[in-house]
Amino acid sequence: MGIYLSSPKTDKFSEDGENDKLRYGLSSMQGWRANMEDAHAAILDLDDNTSFLGVYDGHGGKVVSKFCAKYLHQQVLSNEAYAAGDVGTSLQKAFFRMDEMMQGQRGWRELAVLGDNINKLSGMLEGFIWSPRSGDRANKPDDWAFEEGPHSDFSGPNSGSTACVAVIRHKQLFVANAGDSRCVISRKGQAYNLSRDHKPDLEAEKERILKAGGFIQAGRVNGSLNLARAIGDMEFKKNKFLSSEKQIVTASPDINTVELCDDDDFLVLACDGIWDCMTSQQLVDFIHEQMNSETKLSVVCEKVLDRCLAPNTAGGEGCDNMTMILVQFKKPIQSTEPTPSETERNPEPSQADTEPSSSN
Repeated sequence: MGIYLSSPKTDKFSEDGENDKLRYGLSSMQGWRANMEDAHAAILDLDDNTSFLGVYDGHGGKVVSKFCAKYLHQQVLSNEAYAAGDVGTSLQKAFFRMDEMMQGQRGWRELAVLGDNINKLSGMLEGFIWSPRSGDRANKPDDWAFEEGPHSDFSGPNSGSTACVAVIRHKQLFVANAGDSRCVISRKGQAYNLSRDHKPDLEAEKERILKAGGFIQAGRVNGSLNLARAIGDMEFKKNKFLSSEKQIVTASPDINTVELCDDDDFLVLACDGIWDCMTSQQLVDFIHEQMNSETKLSVVCEKVLDRCLAPNTAGGEGCDNMTMILVQFKKPIQSTEPTPSETERNPEPSQADTEPSSSN
């Protein structure tokens, strides 16, 4: 069987939600993979004016993607930059904070509880034995205090995860991405990539990898990882003389800020299980077609997953875990011309709109 099942698991987790500003639908499916390593978060009301949506594609295990789905949005919200109105900086700091939080006794324990059943039990036992008493934390925000314990020197997980998140506040959209999950906006039916797939052969990524002492073999970092940026993967982040941004693999996200307008049809966040099978424009066209007859957004997502699922594992494409979030803006937003910086970023659909990304 290898990494694939003899037949795909096509059961889907689907969900819909809405507030007065937007509505979303999402769906995820394990597919042919032996394990489900994708995770997601959809927080309509991060605060009174802000929504948060994110997809996380794990590799080497599910624990890092699940950890990000549980904690990344909390760290965005609790960062002092967020309170000052600087969403971009709070997103960047939250990505790096994930790596920090997964280290030490507390990090090990949290990952153990999110992991397999054996580790889950030992993680809960160690939490009972080693963590501060619950009364010490009553009514206080979790400051992730240092914990003594048998895993105090844990350097973090060697498994990892992509992270592609969107924060919507008033007329502004903030997209933060590390890895090859992707965020795409449909504007008057045209697909615009709001994130870049961080593959090792991109010139900027290659330069950092080589400077940090790594190498690229067969399109993979050190012949192993086919991503240049990710949360986790601590085996690639061990150079104590380099900052987090300059490690062989970094969690540093690209941040893209876009002014929303009346021409925006919808927003899509999806893991590469989708993008391996459809270009950005193909997906946008397919969604428009489905929305002519289907109003429930999660059902549209389910149809995308079914469309991408391969009939067998011979080709590899269509065999990955699949997760997708579809977002529609409910109230008309005052129409504005794209800002110069946005036009420079997305003057026309990028090459990713005509060529699907390579699979993990």
